[in-house]
Amino acid sequence: MDILHQKYQTLLDILSGYKSVAVAFSGGVDSTFLLKAAQTALGSRAIAVTAQSSSFPHREMQEAEDFCREQGIEQIICRTEELSIPGFRDNPPDRCYRCKHLIFETLWAAVRARGIEVLAEGSNTDDDGDYRPGMLAIRELGVKSPLHEADLSKSEIRTLSKELGLPTWSKPSAACLASRFVYGETITEEKLTMVDQAEALLHELGFVQVRVRIHGKLARIETLPEDLERLLDQELRRNVYSRLKELGFSYVTLDLMGYRVGSMNETLKPEEMKLE
Repeated sequence: MDILHQKYQTLLDILSGYKSVAVAFSGGVDSTFLLKAAQTALGSRAIAVTAQSSSFPHREMQEAEDFCREQGIEQIICRTEELSIPGFRDNPPDRCYRCKHLIFETLWAAVRARGIEVLAEGSNTDDDGDYRPGMLAIRELGVKSPLHEADLSKSEIRTLSKELGLPTWSKPSAACLASRFVYGETITEEKLTMVDQAEALLHELGFVQVRVRIHGKLARIETLPEDLERLLDQELRRNVYSRLKELGFSYVTLDLMGYRVGSMNETLKPEEMKLE
C-alpha cells in the first residue's frame, strides 16, 4: 500500500473509532470527502450537519443538499446568523474566530440532541499555512479534524476524491462570503448578497476559481492568472461591468495578481493576527 492509501486507511481507522459522528458539511472538497469516508467507516452512524446563513453562498447550500440526498446521508440543517454576533458586522481581524465559535456551538447543540458522540470538520494540513483564527474556536469546542489527524493535504484529498468518484474532486476552493470583505468594512446582508450574486454571474460565464472582494462599493475581481486575459475581452468586460453595476457596485476592478488564498490578510499587521 502506498503512502497516500495508507493515509486514507488511517482516516478510516480514526473514523471507525467513533461510536457516531456528525460532519460539519458545506459541500466543499474537504467536507464532502470526509463525509463520504465517514459513511464508509460508520454507515448510518455518520450524518451531515450544515450551517445555513447569509454568508453561505446559495449555490453551495443547494449542492450540499443534493449530495446528501443522492448518497442517502441524513443531513441536519441549522440556521445560524453571524450578523447577530457582537462585533461581527465591524469585520475585525478575529471575525472568523467569533463566527466559527457561534457556528460550532450551534452545530454541537443540534448533534448532541441526537445523541451523536463526535462533531468533525474538514481542515487539512494545507490549512496550517494561513491566518485562520477560526481554528482556535474549533479546538476550544472540542471539534475533531480527522483529515488533519491523518496528515492529508488538499491535493491528496482531491486525488482520493477522484478515485472515489466524488463530483467535488475538481471543485474550486470555497470560503464564506464574509471573507470577501476588507477588514474594517461593515458587513451587511445587502453586501453579502451583492458578492454572492456577482460571483454566481462569473461562474455562469465560465470562470471556475474566482472571488469578488468588496471595498465599500468597489468590486475587486480575483480570478486565475490564466483567465485574466479572457476577462479583458471588450464585450465580456462590458457585460461584467454592467451586471455588477446593476447589483449595486459603483466601481469594478480586476486584481492583476489574480486569485490567491487569504488576500484580505495581506493588509494585516503581525500584531493584529494574535488572538488573546
